[in-house]
Amino acid sequence: MQKSKLWTKDFLAVSLTSFFVFVIFYMLTVTLPLFATDELHASKQSLGLIVTIFLVSGIVFRPLAGKWMTTLGQKKVLLIGVFIFLIGSILYMNIHSLSALLLLRVLHGIGFGMSTTATGAIVANVIPEQRKGEGMGYYATFMNLAMVVGPFVGLTLTNTLSHTAVFTVAVVSSVLAVLCSLVLRVPEVQASSATNAIQPAKGLAAFFEYRSLPISVAGLVVAFSYASVISFVSIYAKEMGFTQASSFFFVVYAVCLLASRPFTGKWFDQYGENSVVYPSILSLAIGIFLLSQATTSWVFLLAGALIGLGFGTITSSFQSIAVKKASPHRRGVATATFFVFFDSGMGLGSFLLGILSTAAGYKGMYVFCSVVALLAIAVYLVLHGRKSQKQRIISQNESLGK
Repeated sequence: MQKSKLWTKDFLAVSLTSFFVFVIFYMLTVTLPLFATDELHASKQSLGLIVTIFLVSGIVFRPLAGKWMTTLGQKKVLLIGVFIFLIGSILYMNIHSLSALLLLRVLHGIGFGMSTTATGAIVANVIPEQRKGEGMGYYATFMNLAMVVGPFVGLTLTNTLSHTAVFTVAVVSSVLAVLCSLVLRVPEVQASSATNAIQPAKGLAAFFEYRSLPISVAGLVVAFSYASVISFVSIYAKEMGFTQASSFFFVVYAVCLLASRPFTGKWFDQYGENSVVYPSILSLAIGIFLLSQATTSWVFLLAGALIGLGFGTITSSFQSIAVKKASPHRRGVATATFFVFFDSGMGLGSFLLGILSTAAGYKGMYVFCSVVALLAIAVYLVLHGRKSQKQRIISQNESLGK
């Protein structure tokens, strides 16, 4: 009975750690482009680099963090990551040039990559096996809430107070992430014994979980399309005259996501991944297309609702699939593998879409990204969806046979 309990102190601690880290990530992602243009007089083409450089440094350190967790332990890697993240948050207070900002983004990205890889691995071990889809869904909800709280707080503070207020909140959130990490108990002994009983992986296998690669590639495509939202929606809203609505974009996003969360996680466990993934990708594609056509605030917010319902569900579903593919002692590596590809899609998207928006405008960019999102359906079908459906049919036939 004890093993089936989901809402434990450790589950809450790791989820809150992830929440505070992602609050800072999303808050700075939508406000730093404004800071760079208002205070540092950065060009439009350089804005995508603010996200890209951050994610690239995280991408480089994710596989390293996955490997380090098998030797140093998950909690040690988490603590190192959140302390680096805290230092980075403090340093934003004294940035006066674009080059200094980009350099700081490298350091901050290292802390982000290490800490989020560790939390993803830890939570996979904390959640009971029979409630994996549901548990990962609720864990992802904390990240999705951060996706709302971060931009809302950041844009509100930017519009009413100053960029310094945003950086102050970033420091406070970093401190809270450190405190949650310190109280978290991780079953390091169990993880170590499992690891010692198996021959350690060598070469690239020590850094990447090959069984998680197919779903990770599908995640890259989805993340590429979503980069248009997280990196440019604040600038797009300002250009279209939706400044007030932009603060509520991610609030609507969260309401729709949270309303669906009690169902989607259970559907994932009961009816399989495909029943959740296909409609979620379609919802994301429609939402991004609506964003390109928005001429009024209500259409802009409706787009946010569909994007939130789609992307928020996809993220938790894909991460659950990546973790389920791996052996228990390889969950840290599987988590790192998934986020390396996911962050690569986000970083590549931020950079290339910044160039595209200069040539085609933000509306043209969002039309293009809606097509990319639709393409993700085909990618998922080929790389994972068909195999998942066959396995489910086999399992059902075996159950009927019994």
